[in-house]
Amino acid sequence: MADAKMADSALPGFTHQPLWKRNPSVLVFTGLLAVFTLVITVLSEGLGLGLVSTSFVKILGMTLCLCLAAIAMDLVWGYCGILSLGHFAFFGLGGYLIGMWLMYARTEDIVIASLAGAELPPTAQEIRDAIGTQIFGVVGGSEIPLVWSFAHSLPIQLALVVLVPGLLALVFGWLAFRSRVTGVYLSILTQAMTLALSLYLFQNDSGLRGNNGLSGLQNLPGLDDVPQSVVSVWFFIASAVALGLGYWLAAFLVSGKFGNIIRAIRDDETRIRFLGYDVEGYKLVVFTLTAIIAALAGALYYPQAGIINPAEIAPIASIYLAVWVAIGGRGRLYGAVIGAAVVSLLSSWFTGGQAPSVPLGFYTIDWVDWWQVLLGFGFVAVTLFAPNGLGGLVDRLVRKGDGR
Repeated sequence: MADAKMADSALPGFTHQPLWKRNPSVLVFTGLLAVFTLVITVLSEGLGLGLVSTSFVKILGMTLCLCLAAIAMDLVWGYCGILSLGHFAFFGLGGYLIGMWLMYARTEDIVIASLAGAELPPTAQEIRDAIGTQIFGVVGGSEIPLVWSFAHSLPIQLALVVLVPGLLALVFGWLAFRSRVTGVYLSILTQAMTLALSLYLFQNDSGLRGNNGLSGLQNLPGLDDVPQSVVSVWFFIASAVALGLGYWLAAFLVSGKFGNIIRAIRDDETRIRFLGYDVEGYKLVVFTLTAIIAALAGALYYPQAGIINPAEIAPIASIYLAVWVAIGGRGRLYGAVIGAAVVSLLSSWFTGGQAPSVPLGFYTIDWVDWWQVLLGFGFVAVTLFAPNGLGGLVDRLVRKGDGR
């Protein structure tokens, strides 16, 4: 322990300055995010001038959630050096857990309304049986599975959004880190975890409707009279607040002693262990915390998407998350946000039919089919010509502006 205390002086940036002085990007980012949120709200169909469509507001809200997931990925990979190819699984779990309440409560409202005209008032068991038939009839079932035991309670499901992904990450991380699995082997393990979870959810007896997933999540229970244009703005604002808080939390962690230690673990794990630090403990904290952040992002994302199925948790989704961070510039929180925002918005544009096809005479390039190829070329180009990512280009502009 004495060695660890003496080592503090060897870690650069060990200071007690306020966060905004240690990391000026938090003020810039918060200011830009606040202005962006205000502008979109004023221009929206639901609460503003009607110049921004409801569908685009939803796209922007979902993009903000993906930016929050990218911050989590940057913390675990860019700062701590753990290339996790399974963090989108936590993102999906958050969506499933909040989706269970949304689907249950919405179905309960429909069932109660349909039985309201019956000669005898329905019993609680009859209502529950009807809910089970409505939700699980698509997979040939009628009983509510055990995993839905708390789906009727919003507070409990919100708690599970944090507890379930956090516990899964804690157990997985403890087993992996105590065995000192690192590098590509750890990446393969995280990807195997994601694949196993995805394959399990594809089964009809998983209790989560198999390949059908959960749908109708955009309909908030008890708010039938509120139009989607208004609901979309609510979720957009909530996503912006979550992203802002997530950025401040991440900046707080990486701008002090904790951030110096995890960066040192990334750069030379053996040396930090020799200095007396609990390397496995730090890695476990980062892995678990970022899993929870990703789950919270997913819990906000899927009510805006309206549907979630096991394909959302496929290993390729976690690889995309790593690509976004790499394109934005890992080890830079704003780089992760830039990378996720740019790729997400371009993806929506290219795959949404808005990008014009390119006729070549002998072949026509349809961007819906070729978007992933373009993304691959973009990743290679950034790696070759901008190794620090898009965030590195921002750094250059800032230095030029300061005359450096």
